[in-house]
Amino acid sequence: MLIKIATYLHMFLLLLITNCNLIWATSPSVPWYEDLPAVAMDYKVHIDPGKEDCYFQYVNPGATFYVSFQVLRGGDGMAGFAVRHPSGQIVHPYQWKANGEYQDQTSVGGYYSVCIDNQFSRFADKLVNLYLTVVRYDLWDKYAKEIEATNMNMENFTTTIRTAEMNINTMLQFLHHSRGLESRDYNLLTANNSYVFRWSLIQILVIVGTTALQVYFVKKLFDTKSGSSKTRI
Repeated sequence: MLIKIATYLHMFLLLLITNCNLIWATSPSVPWYEDLPAVAMDYKVHIDPGKEDCYFQYVNPGATFYVSFQVLRGGDGMAGFAVRHPSGQIVHPYQWKANGEYQDQTSVGGYYSVCIDNQFSRFADKLVNLYLTVVRYDLWDKYAKEIEATNMNMENFTTTIRTAEMNINTMLQFLHHSRGLESRDYNLLTANNSYVFRWSLIQILVIVGTTALQVYFVKKLFDTKSGSSKTRI
C-alpha cells in the first residue's frame, strides 16, 4: 500500500513539474513596464578608463524613445555616446562630447542599445548621468475610445490631458538636462578649488623652505672660528 502511494505521489510530482515547465516555456518574457503609458529612468554610471558600457532599453511599437547623457566628472569631461536601433543600425553615431541626446518619435519597437565609450581616456574614469524615457501617446487614444464607448463626449478633455502629458515630459527632459549641467559645474568648481588649494600650499612650502635655506647660508657667511689664531707674550 505504501509503495502504491509513493508511486502515485511520484507520478503527480512529475506531471506538476511538466505542466509548470510548459507554462514557463509558453509565457512570453516581456518587461514589467510594457503596459505602462510612460516610463522614466535616471542612472548615474561609472565608466572605467579605456572601457565601454552598453545598456539596453525596451521600447513599445509606436512609443516615443528619448535618451540623454551628461559627463558629471572625470578626465576632460567628455565621453563617447552612441545609440543603436533595434534593427542593428546605428542611429546616433559615436561623438566625443560632454553631453548629448537622441529621440525617436515613433519607434518600431524592440530593444535599443545605448553605449557610453571611454576608450580614448586611458587613465581617467568618468561619472556619467544617463536619462531614458519611453512614452506611449497611443494609450491616450485608447482611453478616448473607452470614454466614447460610455457615451461621454470628452474629446477636448482628452486632448488637453494629452497636451499636458507632452508638455510635462518636455519639461522633465529640460529639468533633467539642467540638473545634469548643474552637477557638472559643481564638480568642476570643486576640482578647481582643490587644484588651487593644493598648488597654493605647495608654493607656500617652497617659499618657506627657500627662505630658511637663504637665512642658513647667510649666517654661515658671518661665522668666525674661535681659537684659530694664537697670541704670543
